[in-house]
Amino acid sequence: MKSSKFVEELKNKSVEELQKDLVTAKKELFNLRFQNATNQLDNTARIKEVRKNIARINTVITEKSRA
Repeated sequence: MKSSKFVEELKNKSVEELQKDLVTAKKELFNLRFQNATNQLDNTARIKEVRKNIARINTVITEKSRA
């Protein structure tokens, strides 16, 4: 499954790298929302995918901070 590979890649990264990925994902989400508002977005499912990726990144960060 695609998401399990993504999570495994996240678990191999350091917290600093995860923070950078989180910032990048949030910027992408902002841009997707902006494109959606101006009717320029073709693939609206990408918004949902990016939101889930942000949640996955936050989950891994939390796991690492508790360990």
